[in-house]
Amino acid sequence: MLTAYLGSLLVDKKSVDDLFQQVMIVAWRRLDDCDLSKPFGPWLRGIASRVVMAEHRRGQKVPQLLSDEVRLAISEQFENIDANPGDTWEQRAAAVRECIDALPVDGKKVVSQRYFDGQSAREIAASSELQIGACKKRLQRARGQLVQCLQSRGLLLSEVLSHE
Repeated sequence: MLTAYLGSLLVDKKSVDDLFQQVMIVAWRRLDDCDLSKPFGPWLRGIASRVVMAEHRRGQKVPQLLSDEVRLAISEQFENIDANPGDTWEQRAAAVRECIDALPVDGKKVVSQRYFDGQSAREIAASSELQIGACKKRLQRARGQLVQCLQSRGLLLSEVLSHE
């Protein structure tokens, strides 16, 4: 949804991927400022709007010159989408937790060690008495299963994966 929103704001569609990354970095840094009980989309789009305008002021990106009516219509469409279930941070976090819980034991263990405990693949391999290649493959399989689970719940689109 963020990619679609950025695409509606920019003339140069090649800039969308760059700005997507910038918006995600800003959002990550400002996550403490987000009211997680409210829909996440409007907050993220607000950041996106500010990033686009900042890039425009620096002369880096050219925003679409849209009439107020068109911008309002775009905003209303995104607001309608936000009304769908699963848009609050808590709903998305719960879905991720459920998908992690659905992993096989080995997959759940490596995901927990990597993403919750912050261990490197090398550290996980050593503590699990695995070869590094086998550990990386186990992580890859677990991430693939998480992606499939989130996609099946409609919370992750295949286009999002190209932004990792």
